[in-house]
Amino acid sequence: MLGFDIGSSSVKVTALDAESGVVAGAAASPKQEMPISSEKPGWAEQDPEMWWTHVKNALAEVISRYNIGKDQILAVGISYQMHGLVLVDKNLKVLRPSIIWCDSRAVEIGNRAFQDLGMEYCLGHCLNSPGNFTASKLKWVKDNEPSLYGKIYKMMLPGDYIAMRMTGMVQTTVSGLSEGIMWDFKENKISGRLLDYYGIDPSLLPPTVPTFSIHGELTRQAANELGLTPGIKISYRAGDQPNNAFSLNVLEPGEVAATAGTSGVVYGITGQPSYDEKSRVNAFVHVNHSEAVRRYGVLMCLNGTGILNSWLKRNVVASDAGYDEMNRLAAKAPIGSGGVMVLPFGNGAERILENKEIGSVVGGINFNIHDQSHLLRAGQEGIVFALNYGFNIMKQMDLQISKVKAGEANMFLSPVFREAFACVTGAPVELYNTDGSQGAARGAGVGAGIYSSFKDAFSGLKAVKSVEPDVQKQEQYKEAYEKWLQFLKMHL
Repeated sequence: MLGFDIGSSSVKVTALDAESGVVAGAAASPKQEMPISSEKPGWAEQDPEMWWTHVKNALAEVISRYNIGKDQILAVGISYQMHGLVLVDKNLKVLRPSIIWCDSRAVEIGNRAFQDLGMEYCLGHCLNSPGNFTASKLKWVKDNEPSLYGKIYKMMLPGDYIAMRMTGMVQTTVSGLSEGIMWDFKENKISGRLLDYYGIDPSLLPPTVPTFSIHGELTRQAANELGLTPGIKISYRAGDQPNNAFSLNVLEPGEVAATAGTSGVVYGITGQPSYDEKSRVNAFVHVNHSEAVRRYGVLMCLNGTGILNSWLKRNVVASDAGYDEMNRLAAKAPIGSGGVMVLPFGNGAERILENKEIGSVVGGINFNIHDQSHLLRAGQEGIVFALNYGFNIMKQMDLQISKVKAGEANMFLSPVFREAFACVTGAPVELYNTDGSQGAARGAGVGAGIYSSFKDAFSGLKAVKSVEPDVQKQEQYKEAYEKWLQFLKMHL
């Protein structure tokens, strides 16, 4: 099976051996991060055609490097960056660049909708404020680009667009509609009242297909572009965070997944619709949700995670230093970073701060005693502290959290970050050698019937490392967190 993970930094593809569940080959494109266009403060856009180009490039590398025959591919799954807006005309041509997940231009539109529609409807029916989600972004286009809006045939999420390029069919999922705040959980249908308020015709939304099902077959044109055989089944699609949880076999209430890539996420599963009254964390339909067995994912997102670490790499350390060297330097500083503190909120409006955009703040630097190691550690600790801030909101919603699963990747490669995360949250962390593209490949196997159950799909998934909270260090981390919390309150 093939799994594609359409991120905002790169596109990754994994070829997974169906019988053993072991990776047969993987590649990512581009080798440097994809550009994000920001014409105005708070804006973030990408060209969907760029994603398709890197889908082709990454797949070509996997096929050539690992000698994978195109006739060996049984099914394709797609994971994608959540909340993005892709608009196409009747010829299925893209009308404008995608307004992606970290774009905050629609914050005020969503806030007004929340006030006008009321907490009872927005939280009781949609489980979220309309906020800066996809429906609000579409309303922004309607208000600010009316001529273009009139040409729209369908709106899609990023993964829907890639699936459309493969199959020629415009579709989405209930999970996808829920991530755009376009699904009424109470009525179990499209959130018509919100669309009516925004003046959006429901016909602009694609029809839905089950997450695990045959979404279409690879067309001849797409097969020619990808170097594959026509007729391959496209059998799974999911947003990156529900998919990341799936890739870690996080499917049942009480189970929690975490990621720390460009953004940082804690994603917990519940069996009952649940919401935060301030909509600082958000609930969506999980990938294994059904009418008979309902499953929801509660998501806490921190925009400024790996992007902060990347900024520090570009601006604080030597040009030839890699992330391993940064982690080594960060470990030289003491817990609490000698009083240096970083608020990692420099990547747009943050939901855990009620959609405020306060920017990143660095404080506590003493020119006589602090060096780059203190700043690098403060960056990693600041990310952990911000994640814990959201983690505590989730606990207030009665989510039972006993263990966190994460891929051994990105920030979780740092010993400082792993230790701080376990000590501050108090939750043991299990790390797995998996990622979103592997999850998408396993999802494709389930959707195409190659695997008869989720249990069969995860036979090849193994934990590679476990990190327990260090009791002797927890008090130091608790003290550092409390100081950071006071620093945050000064800037809210």
